[in-house]
Amino acid sequence: MRAPAVVRLPLLLTTLFPDAERVVRIEARTVDDVMNGLEARWPGMRDRLCDTTPAIRRHVNVFVEGRRARLDTPLAPGADVYVLTAVSGG
Repeated sequence: MRAPAVVRLPLLLTTLFPDAERVVRIEARTVDDVMNGLEARWPGMRDRLCDTTPAIRRHVNVFVEGRRARLDTPLAPGADVYVLTAVSGG
């Protein structure tokens, strides 16, 4: 059995989805699988993170083991996945 990916979500998402947890474990082979897993738990979350092309939205960054990732990025068993939203302002 594969170890699930450890997915860390930004505070913004847990504000928009109040029952969402900041750290979740999801069975996934790719970042796209992670997005589908998040959507299954919290409907509407994928739309906040991905556009319709499909790709990760411009203002969202996903890192796998410290490297920037795309939807097709493969995940090793137990991978660390960080979802970050852009900070703006001035």
